[in-house]
Amino acid sequence: MFDIHEEYKKVLENEIFMRLALEQAGIAGAKGEFPVGCVIVQAGQVVATGARKGTGPGKVSFSEIDHAEIRALKSLEGNTEKFNPKESVLFCTMEPCLMCFAAIILAGIKKIVYAYEDPMGGGTCCDLSSMTPLYQEAKMTIVSGVLREKSLDLFYDFFNKEGNLYWKDSFLERYTLEQKRSSTRK
Repeated sequence: MFDIHEEYKKVLENEIFMRLALEQAGIAGAKGEFPVGCVIVQAGQVVATGARKGTGPGKVSFSEIDHAEIRALKSLEGNTEKFNPKESVLFCTMEPCLMCFAAIILAGIKKIVYAYEDPMGGGTCCDLSSMTPLYQEAKMTIVSGVLREKSLDLFYDFFNKEGNLYWKDSFLERYTLEQKRSSTRK
């Protein structure tokens, strides 16, 4: 039987925690970094956070390791509470890339909720059934589009700031600018 109250509760919970991920993205964006934020939640409590780093203005080269998801996973090392990955959910403002998706799988987290799709480098649409057993057996639940417009606003602002060179003139930039134009025409 379909329980509307339970479904509504899940939607609300996803939005509450996505707002916290958006706060992390805002922190990154305020520093001129690519505005990606991440929170990891266990039993209704945030147990780890991460914000993108290594993409800010004045960089001669960009860090492709300091992604918000990796930083959140890394911050779990300092937790004093027992971490149960099977009971945890990772929330991020952009679809995890292939590197982050693999790290999330390796961490044992079974559910990812993200706001904005990454048409250029998103990894969550990978066909895990064609990979080795470690990945084939990773039963993941992916929820996309939670507070997508709010995340889109952050990326739009990033791509429109002078001096931001990260992914400048990329497919992601063009896609994001077009998505924003399309959403304002509606």
